[in-house]
Amino acid sequence: MGLTEWAYSLSEAMLSEPLPRRWAHSLGVAKRARSLSPILGDDAEVLESAAVLHDIGYSPTIATTGFHPLDGARFLQDQEGVDQRIVRLVAHHSCALLEAEERGLKQELETEFQPERPDLVDALIYCDMTTTPDGTPTTPAERLDEIVKRYGPDTIVGRFIQRAAPEIHAAAGRVEARLAQASAGS
Repeated sequence: MGLTEWAYSLSEAMLSEPLPRRWAHSLGVAKRARSLSPILGDDAEVLESAAVLHDIGYSPTIATTGFHPLDGARFLQDQEGVDQRIVRLVAHHSCALLEAEERGLKQELETEFQPERPDLVDALIYCDMTTTPDGTPTTPAERLDEIVKRYGPDTIVGRFIQRAAPEIHAAAGRVEARLAQASAGS
């Protein structure tokens, strides 16, 4: 079984039954990741695998801290022995360090998991923040607005996502620029 096939199988097993909407979102994020293959080269499989696994930490069978990037990365590293690039992408997806700070888990996240290469971090931010909770395409602005409305502006997630908004928009812009450059060059 190939890496992406394994990642889809694991994510489906952990999310589809207990959290079907989260599973739909993960599929949409992975689909968006496949669309970035022209700018990813040899890293396309790593990004797609991380994309379908990025929210695995929400699974009730592994959620221990209540902070899904940390729970997911720990599970993938300790139980599954997954490629460290995927583990690091899951741990740090979509500005997770800012949310970890809100939750008092920043030191744990920083100590346990180093960030992945900035271009791959940007790509996963882009994929996550251009996909609705139902797995359909959206814009970063619409996605950020949806998150704040769903959680509330004064919640941990609401505060974190508002703080992360400038970096999310910047990451999306960098990815879109790379896509435009690749498209112009072909």
